[in-house]
Amino acid sequence: MQKYILPKKLALGDEVRVISPARSMSIISPSVRSIALKRLQALGLEVSFSKHCEECDAFSSSSASSRIEDIHEAFSNPKVRAILTTIGGYNSIHLLHGIDYQLIQKNPKILCGYSDITTLQNAIFAKTGLVTFSGPHFSTFGCLRGIEYVIDYFQKCLFSDQTLSVSPSEFWSDDEWYLNQENRLFITNPGLHVIQAGRASGIIIGGNVDSLTVLQGTEFMPSLQNSILFLEDNYPMTAEIFDRHLHSLILQRDFHGVKGIVIGRFQKASNISMDDLTTIIHSKTALKSIPVIAGADFGHTLPLFTFPIGGRVEIDTSPEINLRFLP
Repeated sequence: MQKYILPKKLALGDEVRVISPARSMSIISPSVRSIALKRLQALGLEVSFSKHCEECDAFSSSSASSRIEDIHEAFSNPKVRAILTTIGGYNSIHLLHGIDYQLIQKNPKILCGYSDITTLQNAIFAKTGLVTFSGPHFSTFGCLRGIEYVIDYFQKCLFSDQTLSVSPSEFWSDDEWYLNQENRLFITNPGLHVIQAGRASGIIIGGNVDSLTVLQGTEFMPSLQNSILFLEDNYPMTAEIFDRHLHSLILQRDFHGVKGIVIGRFQKASNISMDDLTTIIHSKTALKSIPVIAGADFGHTLPLFTFPIGGRVEIDTSPEINLRFLP
């Protein structure tokens, strides 16, 4: 792999291109789109949409060729400064063999999204060294309430080159906000939880654990050498399934290079407790010497912070929990 490539950060007036490498824009309601567009414009960004972003097939997506064309156009267009995905899905993996990675390497720019986009992001990092960003989709910005934390960390991570210390959100939510923007349920956030104490620094690999593990055994799986794993997943993830995914990562030949683990927040329906996570982590002899923290603000609940896949992070649990993204 080539040396790590850090894309240029955003500035006022920059154009952001919205693409749909997983599910189609057509499933996003007009009201959510309108709110999202106004939010991004309020940040001083110009928003454009890819040619095929609204194509929709029987799987609520579009052909691989259409999605690849939109990726290539967004990276090659000199006017586009960053790329924001519409929403997640299931099929970003369809694109990996058709992407021109040399084109991306020669035209580095921000790519931001999460969930199924994890597959695309980690593959791009593995093939090009380009640091991408796990963070809000375009559709995420369409949430009317309780999104201030999301916007704050999106700006801090993508507009600045400074070290970023992450503080837990005050509240979180796990409701279908896109169906009812007014009747919302917010839950007090207990903050980060230390499962295993320690200090570590390394390169962030991961995001959605299900979307990461599909890369195992392929040329698109990034190296775990000197890495900090960031892992989350959405329902129907259960404790048993998370345990299986984590153990499959442990079986990777270079897992000895993992220096620490940060676990995101699971959805309520997953019924994964801190006790469950503690039992899982303590059952793994391969994890005994590394720090593990859980309950971080990323995953399929809101709010979520933006973090760099392929970027550097430092975690320290003493005397208090510190999570810092380094420039």
